[in-house]
Amino acid sequence: MGSSDEFQDARVRLPQLKLDELLEELQGRIDAARGTRDRVHSLLEAVLSVGRELELEQALHSIVEAALVLVDAEYGALGVIGPDGRRLSAFHTVGVTEEQIAEVGPFPEGHGILGELIRRPEPLRLAKISQHPASYGFPPNHPPMNTFLGVPIRVRDQVFGNLYLTEKRGGAEFDAEDEAVLSTLAVAAGVAIDNARLYEESRLRERWLEANAEITHSLMAGSERAQALGLIADRAREITGSALAAVALPMEDTGSLTVEIAVGTDSDAHRGLVLPMEESLMGLAFSAAAPVTSADVSDDDRVSQQPPRFHGLGPAVAVPIGTGGGVRGVVLLVRELGQPLFSAQETETLQGFAAQAAIALELAERRQDAQEIAVLKDRDRIARDLHDLAIQRLFATGMTLQSAGRFIEHAEASERVLRAVDDLDETIKIIRSTIFGLRAREGAADGGGLRARVVRTAGEAASVLGFAPSVRMEGLIDTDVPRDIADHVVAVLSEALTNVARHAHADRAEVVLTTDGREVRLTVADNGVGIPPGGRRSGLSNMAERAEQLGGHLALTDPPTGGTTLTWHAPLPTR
Repeated sequence: MGSSDEFQDARVRLPQLKLDELLEELQGRIDAARGTRDRVHSLLEAVLSVGRELELEQALHSIVEAALVLVDAEYGALGVIGPDGRRLSAFHTVGVTEEQIAEVGPFPEGHGILGELIRRPEPLRLAKISQHPASYGFPPNHPPMNTFLGVPIRVRDQVFGNLYLTEKRGGAEFDAEDEAVLSTLAVAAGVAIDNARLYEESRLRERWLEANAEITHSLMAGSERAQALGLIADRAREITGSALAAVALPMEDTGSLTVEIAVGTDSDAHRGLVLPMEESLMGLAFSAAAPVTSADVSDDDRVSQQPPRFHGLGPAVAVPIGTGGGVRGVVLLVRELGQPLFSAQETETLQGFAAQAAIALELAERRQDAQEIAVLKDRDRIARDLHDLAIQRLFATGMTLQSAGRFIEHAEASERVLRAVDDLDETIKIIRSTIFGLRAREGAADGGGLRARVVRTAGEAASVLGFAPSVRMEGLIDTDVPRDIADHVVAVLSEALTNVARHAHADRAEVVLTTDGREVRLTVADNGVGIPPGGRRSGLSNMAERAEQLGGHLALTDPPTGGTTLTWHAPLPTR
């Protein structure tokens, strides 16, 4: 009996055990289904969250945050691949503090495991990073990382960058489901990045259009050309995030450019600088009528480093204002060292902006020409009226008085009439002189303005100096400095550069000519041996005499850095 009861109890317990196992299995599947449902729900939420971002930087940050939550990782990053397709140009991290980033040092450029994903853009899952052949360790103070999951992000069939996740929480490894979820997020991220970039491009185009409209309105409202050029430089610098912007225009009959406008970092060192066509980015862009770029303008063989003016600056682009044979000038933009290079798309947009600015300048100049023609026509009319009416009547009056004088018997009265006739003759001469002045055109073939003469003098001195001196000019040089004073300036400059060549043993010289409308100031500085005590000073005496004749002064100084600085200045006549 006892054994029979035990057998019956065993038969009762066996179904109960199977039922428990089935219930447990069912509960596990229900939990797994619920987990899958929750994970899908989280993935959808992440996709929606990422897709709502229109600012590119914020979109990239949101993508990394969503990825961390979805695969339960401790650290995440998104590396943006640079234009060369081999290095990372940007790196967005989540999970690492600012203090940790500062301790580790610069962001990675794409070597090791990160570079593996760049070279082979497909998902990569590792149980231990250090065991992969491409791994070569972490820099000092880097947080410990073992497990790894990385997937590429594609935007319109091109790899934009990679998502990197490390250290799955709880000490677990990333599994195939994590890889599938992250790959799905990467697809949504590609769409979100594309939308953000399109939005950013549309906003950028809008800003360029607004800048062009502002420049055109300024010119059509009668603003001076210098103000319009300043607007071109300002807006281009702001929109491109550049540290320096400069605008250079060609100088007639010299084959050189002069920097009319400079804004931003070390702008004073650029303003008024005379640049050759060969040894400057702006000159090369003007000659080729095409953009010229530089990865680092402070270390570029195509750019003269004298005078020093690019400290702390790096990527640069020079874009012609106008196209083909109608290039009117060049705009130079330079970013700080370490900033992104100017992309082909940025350069193309800049070309469009510069072309529109050239059209605005052309229209403004045509309007100014029309105004000048109207003034000249009015002058011609006045001159004609003076000649045909006033002079003829004065001449007739003089003849009448002269004839009447013969019939005047009173000696004193006759003398007064003759004096009146003489006064009329002098008046006629004055009017004729005025007519000549009204009809004379400025800028006759007189050898060119002072700007061009200074550039030519400096260029001619290069053969005896053994190098080309740098030239910088500021102010209305050709307008404010009269011809007689300009002759003195050119003579002093020629003598000064000759002295540098003969006595200074210098390898660098700088010429600066400025005027504020009240005086003209010429400075010639070199890095030579200076003027020895008791040296010949006949040339200096000549230059000093020229200054004294005009009420000016000549001064020589020895800067602490060495060499000699000659400063010659003279007052300008008031108008």
